Amino acid sequence: MLHFRSLYRRINNSDTLLITRHFMATSDSINPSNTRLGWIGTGVMGQSMCSHLIRAGYTLTVFNRTPSKAQPLLNIGATLANSPHAVASQSDVVFTIVGYPSDVRSVLLDPNSGALAGLKTGGILVDMTTSDPSLAVEIADAASSKNCHSIDAPVSGGDRGAKNGTLAIFAGGDESIVKLLSPLFSSLGKVNYMGSSGKGQFAKLANQITIASTMVGLVEGMVYAHKAGLDVGLYLNAISTGAAGSKSLDLYGKRILKRDFEAGFYVNHFVKDLGICLKECEKMGIALPGLALAQQLYVSLKAHGEGNLGTQSLILVLERLNNVSLPPSRD
Repeated sequence: MLHFRSLYRRINNSDTLLITRHFMATSDSINPSNTRLGWIGTGVMGQSMCSHLIRAGYTLTVFNRTPSKAQPLLNIGATLANSPHAVASQSDVVFTIVGYPSDVRSVLLDPNSGALAGLKTGGILVDMTTSDPSLAVEIADAASSKNCHSIDAPVSGGDRGAKNGTLAIFAGGDESIVKLLSPLFSSLGKVNYMGSSGKGQFAKLANQITIASTMVGLVEGMVYAHKAGLDVGLYLNAISTGAAGSKSLDLYGKRILKRDFEAGFYVNHFVKDLGICLKECEKMGIALPGLALAQQLYVSLKAHGEGNLGTQSLILVLERLNNVSLPPSRD
């Protein structure tokens, strides 16, 4: 069967548009026999997400700045490339999930080593990094000028969501392209179409604002329960089925009690996300004091050299502020 990109072979502009529309009309057209995938960024999230696609039968070419981090994927059939450009030259759809907006710009838009420079006509970029909405628009415009497409599709759900294939995916860009990609997204979680380019990023940032304040409430409640003489584990179980229940409690309550601060999502990256949120708030002219407080508390973790811990380590800030230490769980 012809590769995905061959369906976009250019005869003239109008014919290309017709072919594209016809192909995009059948959302089940993408399958392992006709679509080659590329993946840039095989860290905590990317590695699990890649593995789902490989096990679904897709051919994957991967790149990571630290090649050893890609080894588990090579062991199950992925091929290693030496640059984002090399990944894209061998792929029809290229996913990225890296650390910071500067990384996104580098791996996608660098004129020499970037993925877009290596992508063939009709190819698709899918950036799953939490990044600047304005950068998502810039990438989409650059892709369009090359007769390619770009979707911003940041995710929520942490390491467990990535491992279980249950991520919430916030997609911005051409809706028909998002529908075209649905067989791929369904291997990773549930895709939610949010609007034009950049809207996926805006949705993810709003998600991070909600999580930030929820985490503050969770750890404050735990410190309060401890000072009141309650068994904090019993307290968490008691509130989990009531109005105070939350995904944050489900994902992190027991981890906190076990003093398990391993990163499912790094403090460093959360500080980056909240910083982007604050910058966007300034542009919008809105005040979100809960966001500002949470960002400062997480910055405190970085100041203590704890930026590579998981976001549940916020409890450490509240313990320091109150000169208390929650007893570790025996479970």
